[in-house]
Amino acid sequence: MDRYESPFSSRYASEFMLEQFSADTRYRTWRKLWISLAKAESRLGLPVTEEQVQDLEAHEQDIDYEVVRAREKEVRHDVMAHVYAYGKAAPSAAGIIHLGATSCYVTDNADLIIYRDALKYIRKELLELISNLADFALEYKALPTLGYTHYQPAQPVTVGKRATLWIQDLVSDLDEVDFALSNIRFLGSRGTTGTEASFMDLFEGDTSKIDDMNRMIAADFGFTEIFPVSGQTYPRKTDVRILNCLSSIAQSLYRMANDIRLLAHDRQLEEPFEKNQIGSSAMAYKRNPMRCERICSLARYLMTDAMNGVMTASSQWLERTLDDSANRRVSLPEGFLCCDSIIRLAKNVTSGLHVNEKVIMKALMDNLPFIATENIIMEAVKRGGDRQAAHEIIRRCSMEATAVMKDGGDCDLIDRLLKEPGLGLDRETMDSLMDPALYIGRCPEQTEKYIASLRPLLEGTASGSEEINI
Repeated sequence: MDRYESPFSSRYASEFMLEQFSADTRYRTWRKLWISLAKAESRLGLPVTEEQVQDLEAHEQDIDYEVVRAREKEVRHDVMAHVYAYGKAAPSAAGIIHLGATSCYVTDNADLIIYRDALKYIRKELLELISNLADFALEYKALPTLGYTHYQPAQPVTVGKRATLWIQDLVSDLDEVDFALSNIRFLGSRGTTGTEASFMDLFEGDTSKIDDMNRMIAADFGFTEIFPVSGQTYPRKTDVRILNCLSSIAQSLYRMANDIRLLAHDRQLEEPFEKNQIGSSAMAYKRNPMRCERICSLARYLMTDAMNGVMTASSQWLERTLDDSANRRVSLPEGFLCCDSIIRLAKNVTSGLHVNEKVIMKALMDNLPFIATENIIMEAVKRGGDRQAAHEIIRRCSMEATAVMKDGGDCDLIDRLLKEPGLGLDRETMDSLMDPALYIGRCPEQTEKYIASLRPLLEGTASGSEEINI
């Protein structure tokens, strides 16, 4: 407790994501890359023996971090410190570790591997969240609720149909994830300026062997595509694409969480609330939408984090500059941890959303007389009334009813209209026009149709929530 610890580590992110971006995962991936390089070089005829490869494989896991720390303090170079420590562990192979490679062979390729696998995890989590919302949308597909435009009462929708708006945003994000995944390429071992000059020397000008080597290494890590050209590093536009993808998820979840917060204000919709949960240290009655507030708070961080990728990609100097390194060590891992955190929170919220149907109905019925006025005009005309006269009656009565409501009274518009002989409508007719189902349009059908279109995508996805530190 005496040192700063990121809240992502102590409170929000999943164990998978914390392990994925741990130093241990990063450095073990470096060792896998050195083994893959040695294997390829051995198979292609370079002076790397099978015994040396086996020695590297035998000591892949035993990283002596004390040796690494001492060596890095001496040479001020993290990659060479790890090469040294690996050589100590596998002495027969010490002379061929990192043969022909530059530091970015391990640093950049490891990043690409880690980011790809993290994106796959984000995709799985996103599908589970969408599945939660799909179940919710279907359950409440026909429950009328007051619609809002400009956060003012508007034509009714249904609770389920509103959820499809959130789902559609998230499905769009899923497309972005898939696009990012399909366009992550492997860097390979390209040399200090991307020319592969060191391997031209090692393979005595045989370019086909260089290509074979890079393809073999890429295949070891599940990549089928390699960047056609590069400087010393892989193109930082890849980072932009990844961070934009994570930011897009943050935008969608901010919108969803903010909608829930607005509805929670009127007690129409509430996030899960534990039996002994405390909403406020002073106001004991409080039931704040704290999870949704946290989603919005963290989403803001992630949306702004995306600018790091933009700034880094735009400031690359010719074949390589080092000012991207420290930034990327923070912005990419923290971006993934943040995205993981808000999806986990959103899964928790959507697995236990509480719909207060009576509150929703009251809010709707308080406003429905105004919403129904167009239908009332049409009904009056059907009975032989004058459309313009009916319009004027409703305009005048609406203003009077609104004035009563602004003074703290209940809506009495229907009672006022029933007293107007110019409309000629009785109580039974007026009551029939107060059925909320008349005003929700195709909401149930739209919801069913949209969720059905997602079934192939969601098939086999287990929805639900995990225990999280909220």
